[in-house]
Amino acid sequence: MRTNSTSRSAFFNARLLIGFALCVVGVLPPALAGQSRSAIGAIATSAAGEAPGTWEVTGSLVTARDAHTATLLPNGQVLVAGGFDSSGFVSATAELYDPATGRWTATGRMTIGHAQHTATLLPSGQVLVAGGGTASAELYDPATGLWAATGSMNEARTGHTATLLPNGQVLVAGAFPNYKTAELYDPATGLWTRARKMNIGHGEHTATLLPNGQVLVAGGYGGPQRGQAAELYDPATGRWTATASMSTARSQHTATLLPSGQVLVAGGFGITGTLANAELYDPATGLWTTTGTMTTGRYVHTATLLPHGQVLVAGGFNEAFALRSAELYDPASGLWTTTGSMNFARGFHTATLLSNGQVLAAGGKKEFLVPRAELYDPLTGE
Repeated sequence: MRTNSTSRSAFFNARLLIGFALCVVGVLPPALAGQSRSAIGAIATSAAGEAPGTWEVTGSLVTARDAHTATLLPNGQVLVAGGFDSSGFVSATAELYDPATGRWTATGRMTIGHAQHTATLLPSGQVLVAGGGTASAELYDPATGLWAATGSMNEARTGHTATLLPNGQVLVAGAFPNYKTAELYDPATGLWTRARKMNIGHGEHTATLLPNGQVLVAGGYGGPQRGQAAELYDPATGRWTATASMSTARSQHTATLLPSGQVLVAGGFGITGTLANAELYDPATGLWTTTGTMTTGRYVHTATLLPHGQVLVAGGFNEAFALRSAELYDPASGLWTTTGSMNFARGFHTATLLSNGQVLAAGGKKEFLVPRAELYDPLTGE
């Protein structure tokens, strides 16, 4: 029995009008738009050879899903919630992965289904799930395994971002249908308040908390200006300030804060198709510089900062095809090196760094949903 019978097709019907426009400007990928485009093939700046690291299959999800969230809890377990199920419906189910046993177990159901939502670990240890075709939000309590509704957002959102601020509040920004809007969740009151609007609309973008406490929002749906644009949110003033634009317009990319304080943006889908290029944002200068190109273009992939400082990028789609391949970015050299491929091709999945240094890839889809999860060990294969 489902608590929410919304189907995948109905979920995306609200986006048909913008979908046509996004296909025209070239930022909606074929995996979503059903079109074929040529990929960017620039790989000259990638390192040769393959780095250590292998994938090992672990337990299967209780419910196969994609467009879900995965959150590492303080007890070391991973909470997976929502997404689309194998019937194409928005799911209200949630489950826990225990690295000690390699098994998944069902936990409390959400009050309603969420897909393409956000999940944020709060300082209290609870997890805030927000949006995903709805304005509703709810809290998961690991101590009880139950969900409880909290204040609803001011507007429904899909493809937004959620960032935990140093003051404990959560900044939600952008997404369909009101790309410029943002709001703040206060865990102390359980209420949302509107924040100032962004200068440029963003959807399917990234948001990264910088060491100085500001939030960098970059890219997202739209034409060249919107797709390249980046801006900074300052919690101290509540204002958004434009910063330098990226060199390439992109959406459905990844952004990773590096130990140096720089932000690595990689891949995504752009005006010319699937992107393999990457660039770095330096908060000290407010400028972007190009860095090494990935060996394979990809979007709706994952990027995980490993304990040794490298970034693991895995899976995603290249045009309409799901990928098994994975690669590592070395900030010291600025180059990418292939590493062990996953056992299953997948995109729209999650990747979670576990307490033991391994990476858990869960869910996602190729032609169909992938129920199996797998673990990446950076130290194997040396």
